[in-house]
Amino acid sequence: MSDAPVRVIFLGGLGEIGRNCACIEVEGRLLVLDVGIMFPEPDMPGVDLVLPDLTFLRENADRVDGIVLTHGHEDHVGGLSYLLRDLEAPVYGAPLTVGLAAHRVREAGMGKRAEFIEVADNETIRIGPCDVEFIPVTHSVPSAMAIAFHTNQGIILHSGDFKIDLNPVDGRRTDLSRMGELAMTKGIRLLLADSTNAEEPGFTESESSVGVTLRRVFAMRPGRRIMVACFASHLHRIQQVVDAAELSGRKVATLGRSMKNNVELARQLGILTIPKGMLIDITEIDRHPPGQVCVLSTGSQGEPMAAMSLMASGQSKFVSLGPDDVVVLSAHPIPGNEWGVGRVIDNLHRRGCEVVHSGHEPVHVSGHARRGELSTLLSLTRPDCFVPVHGEFRHLKHHAELAVTMGVDPAQVIQATDGDVIRLDGDGITLEATVPAAYLYVDGAASDVDHGILRDRQTLASEGMVMVVASVDLHEHEVVAGPEVLTRGWAGKTSEEILTTEAADTVRKALEAALVEGNHDVEGLNRVARRALGRYVGTKTRQKPMIVPVIVAT
Repeated sequence: MSDAPVRVIFLGGLGEIGRNCACIEVEGRLLVLDVGIMFPEPDMPGVDLVLPDLTFLRENADRVDGIVLTHGHEDHVGGLSYLLRDLEAPVYGAPLTVGLAAHRVREAGMGKRAEFIEVADNETIRIGPCDVEFIPVTHSVPSAMAIAFHTNQGIILHSGDFKIDLNPVDGRRTDLSRMGELAMTKGIRLLLADSTNAEEPGFTESESSVGVTLRRVFAMRPGRRIMVACFASHLHRIQQVVDAAELSGRKVATLGRSMKNNVELARQLGILTIPKGMLIDITEIDRHPPGQVCVLSTGSQGEPMAAMSLMASGQSKFVSLGPDDVVVLSAHPIPGNEWGVGRVIDNLHRRGCEVVHSGHEPVHVSGHARRGELSTLLSLTRPDCFVPVHGEFRHLKHHAELAVTMGVDPAQVIQATDGDVIRLDGDGITLEATVPAAYLYVDGAASDVDHGILRDRQTLASEGMVMVVASVDLHEHEVVAGPEVLTRGWAGKTSEEILTTEAADTVRKALEAALVEGNHDVEGLNRVARRALGRYVGTKTRQKPMIVPVIVAT
């Protein structure tokens, strides 16, 4: 066996919630672990999603032997189609996971660039120079996996997103016995573990506890129509909604494209069981009494164009909400989405709906392990080295501290960040280097949005814009039209006329002086106009709007 070092390269997910992406380098070959997205934060105007920086993988595409997926959430598989633009490699995951990922890839027109390979629980597959073992774990989406990479430097165990649910909806538990067996026989050289709830004491509640609440909520509201919003991938939650609806004599309709697609896929795979005749089309709900209808909707995170947001604002073409409707928001807001969710709740109340959410009913539980479960994992696996993953900085810090209290050598615990390259060799782990790991912004069909564009949008949102337009005769060395100053989102009406008039005079004088001095270059004159206008605006208003000069030469 080679004694060459093994490296773990972190491209996202360390310091934020989302963008989860890493790769394992074994004997010069690369295995990619997840390619996720992050939802935009409020200071990212116009951005649809945020990707990991894929520069390292793009530059090393010829060394990639495969892409391994832990589970089907967007923050782990949503960026796959963007990666496939730059490289082709087989994609491995559970049937549901690759089904969810493949649908997104096909939507993006990348279907021909990937071979999707389904793996079973506890299956081990040789990928390049590495045996990759898929170990079942419980999470909020079915078929989640921990991944054990059997390398020449020992086993690297990645927990994936997980919790220890002793009573899961489908009976599929986290396979602690296999993890313990690996620890006892071969040993765990390096553990990479989910840190999302590392600040939270105790143990995460079982997913099945939500079913008890849902059944009570449905039973206590006879005669009223019920709308339930949750993640479309949260199929165990959907199953429990279906079960509660069946007990209360309700038909179920789906609303939202991803909800419809995921329900169909889960039924085909046998993950979701819906009695015959119970599932109806959304266009048929008005044919049934309100007390016999349940609508399963997307939009639990307040996304502006999602089904629940459209219903709340009265823009849905399928459902008109009113005082007799009950809306259940069966999800916690993802960090950064709180404002959007609050807006939806406000709009629902304006329409007279009763709103049931996790603030006053336990209609949601986390899919991530708390400190008690994290301690259990550390005690069971007894890793030589430890790196916390998947979380904001404070989550990673608390998890690293927990590992030390559980007996891991402090010298072998690294709190890494995006871009760090960790080297694993006979002496343990060290921080060896860094690679590009900046945020990559995606704006609809425009795809990549660089930092400069984002800064411009932030300036426009906070300070507004001032534009100056002028026409100059380069032969006569004079300003022949304008300058005219136009503003958007800048000065108030009382001062705008005075300010723009004075600003125009200032720019005219600057342009005339530049022309006399022999500046006959349009770009040079644009710079002159920008400096003059920017200096005037800054002096008069103490503001820094975007300055846009438009100089036309005749």
